[in-house]
Amino acid sequence: MPLNNKTQFIEGSRAISLTVANIRPDVVSAYPITPQTHIVEDLAQMKAGGKADFEYLRAESEFAAASIVVGAAAAGSRVYSATSSQGLILMMEVLYNAAGLRLPLVMTVANRAVGAPINIWNDHSDAMAMRDAGWLMLFAENHQEAVDFHVIAYKLAESHNLPVAINVDGFVLTHSYENVIIPGRQEIKKYLPAYKPAPGTYLNPQKPITLGGFFTPEHYWLEKKKLDEDIKRAASDLSRAYRDWKKILPSPISIKPKFDNGLIEYCGPNKPKTILIAMGSVAGTIKETLKTEKDTGLLKIRSFRPFPAQDLRRIIKNCPRIAVLEKAISAGAYGPLYSELIGSLPGYRGISSNHIIGLGGRDVSVATIKKIINSTGKAGLKFW
Repeated sequence: MPLNNKTQFIEGSRAISLTVANIRPDVVSAYPITPQTHIVEDLAQMKAGGKADFEYLRAESEFAAASIVVGAAAAGSRVYSATSSQGLILMMEVLYNAAGLRLPLVMTVANRAVGAPINIWNDHSDAMAMRDAGWLMLFAENHQEAVDFHVIAYKLAESHNLPVAINVDGFVLTHSYENVIIPGRQEIKKYLPAYKPAPGTYLNPQKPITLGGFFTPEHYWLEKKKLDEDIKRAASDLSRAYRDWKKILPSPISIKPKFDNGLIEYCGPNKPKTILIAMGSVAGTIKETLKTEKDTGLLKIRSFRPFPAQDLRRIIKNCPRIAVLEKAISAGAYGPLYSELIGSLPGYRGISSNHIIGLGGRDVSVATIKKIINSTGKAGLKFW
């Protein structure tokens, strides 16, 4: 499905499904859940219409869908899945296994609040529930980043034998329309060749191996330590993979950040009085706000796992005030992003504040961002 790299005005879910189809996975399995449904509906229609050659396996639940792609990946296939919210929670046991088995899964998470109470709108509580599962976790601001990250994710997953989740804000991105370039199969093939897993990394009756053996305490911790080290090691490769991909498919977005290495992006003055730190689509609202806030910068985190601690320190070290804006809570403590950030900034002497925004889809407007900027002189936690 080459689309000649022309900019299209297209729904976010459609942009993702077209990109996944052009990546040509061997096996797709997912269970529909709002707001992820349009993605897998599109893929199912492509398969039914003869426009895609992957195996599309229907499942009776998200747990089953995750188990299907784990099994297919263990057999040496390129796989894809997608989910949201309660569906992600239902997959959780399998997600930990996917990482522990070192399987190169790629999955879209259309971020949505986790109940109770029931809520179908966007926040990042589902993503934060999987932050310790051993997956690489990327967050997209807009449609183009979502498209780019899916291609990059396969590069990382298959070169490191690690699963990757691409987080896109539910409804805000999945159901909205933006200008985006969909890479064709030829562009993707230049960057991402056909998947050929290394011998000894997948199940093969001719060369039997064990995946997921029983580990005693003296060996279990070594596997967990190696997983931690390999996720951290993936940071430099993510940056390189991002740069290599942008040479093939430059972004159609005209705003050029002052710093962009794939893991983080910084927009704003050289010596800001305040830096706002955020992930996902809210970065677009912040950028609009900063057009009239000349002393404030935005540090956008694209890679939550691996956490870009070293890059963050380089940008933040001399700023007197930092404010973390995040769409998730860690009940009884600070927000998860804030806690990770502060843990990576030993000796920071400025004022830091934590702002919980957009829970359950609550609107985050330019006016809200301006109020947050005006309150950054006070440390602590605040809900908006």
